[in-house]
Amino acid sequence: MELFGISVVLLGTFTGFGLLIGILFGFFGMGGSFLVTPALLVMGYEPNVAVGSGLAFVFGTSVIATLKHRDLGQVDYKLGVLMIAGTTAGIEVGKIGLEYLQHIGLAGSVVSVAYVLLLGGIGAFVTREALKGGDDDSGGLEHDVDEDADVEDADIPDIAQKIQSYRIPPMMSLRGGFTVSLWMILAVAFATGLLSGFLGVGGGFIRMPALFYLIGVPVPVAVGTDLFEIVFSGGIGSFLYAQSGAVDLSIVVPLLAGSALGARLGAAATSLVEEEDIKVYFGVMLLLGAVAVAIREVGNAIQMPVLDTVSLAIILGAALLVSGAVSYSAVRELRDEARPTTNATAD
Repeated sequence: MELFGISVVLLGTFTGFGLLIGILFGFFGMGGSFLVTPALLVMGYEPNVAVGSGLAFVFGTSVIATLKHRDLGQVDYKLGVLMIAGTTAGIEVGKIGLEYLQHIGLAGSVVSVAYVLLLGGIGAFVTREALKGGDDDSGGLEHDVDEDADVEDADIPDIAQKIQSYRIPPMMSLRGGFTVSLWMILAVAFATGLLSGFLGVGGGFIRMPALFYLIGVPVPVAVGTDLFEIVFSGGIGSFLYAQSGAVDLSIVVPLLAGSALGARLGAAATSLVEEEDIKVYFGVMLLLGAVAVAIREVGNAIQMPVLDTVSLAIILGAALLVSGAVSYSAVRELRDEARPTTNATAD
């Protein structure tokens, strides 16, 4: 049985997959193309269709998730625009480096190794820092961060405090009540864009931790601001692919139907789940992603296509595991918040 030219089973699969990814996308500000494109490739779609449809999905999901983060006061538009400018310049330089490696025949191996090391390195660092911070009962940052609310120095990573200490005019006031030199913001944005352009990825898994650990932006605001950036990068990318007919609406529409709910649930969860938990889930997601990419590259090297399927299974399993943990944590927090109210009513 078919509906809109696609089988009902595949339609349901795409919708469920969209819900899953939407939760991750809204919660972390990353995960869309990282999951969708490999899945479509394994399913037999042409590479340009897989990439183009993945970008179109990322664009739609990022719009939905950004609107929810905006409602929660978790988007710093000024910082987002500055990051877009710096990131765009970095991506162009990164692409030049990638093209040079392609010219000398080293692009595939160098990018693969760098991607695994970066995913694994960031994942290990974020997880270690989150677990170390989880031993502290200070409570962490507030989720709803006002423009004028002061962030305690203890809540800001040491590297970010060092970067904030460089008082090179002009200084920019950011959400959370602190100021950072414009040049420091642009330098961080350029560096993340450079890595993004060199690796050929969207860069959400690079930008989100960079906003927190290097600039000092509270994690929920880092997620919301990163999503704001992805609206522009995903929009431009999907438009360019759509012009060449590489966006398959029979894929994108059911994915977006599922993610419309998932992205809002994931974004809402950032206002409920403890900040240290957000960082732990993010780190675990990246670590499993690094394992999956490493397995895929080993499969390519030794000519074992079955390892591509194993890699995809690990990515999908990680997505299911982490989105389930996010949903469970959010429900648990809601239940804990409702309990005192119930007890008070009973008294």
